[in-house]
Amino acid sequence: MVDVNDANFDKEVIEKSKKIPVLVDFWAGWCGPCMMLKPILEKLSKEFDGKMILAKIDVQENQEKAGKYDVMSIPSVKLFKDGKIVDEFVGVQPEETIRKWLKLNLK
Repeated sequence: MVDVNDANFDKEVIEKSKKIPVLVDFWAGWCGPCMMLKPILEKLSKEFDGKMILAKIDVQENQEKAGKYDVMSIPSVKLFKDGKIVDEFVGVQPEETIRKWLKLNLK
């Protein structure tokens, strides 16, 4: 897992997604659902280690990238491949639903 911000987003997400998919969690510390989703994403990032990178970006402190990627509500999770968003979901989802979503998107 890597913490990203407006300054290093392009290097850590866009560039790395050209080699390995990067799952970006747009979150904020005051967001209850974000705190519920966090341990699920961290668990799945270990399960899918080597198949993807989990990146987390605090939208409160990094509003430029949140705006650029149309984050309207959080948690917002976007999967980047080859520098582009290939799929996304908003809100807390059950672990098994996210696992199936990842298996589908990480083929």
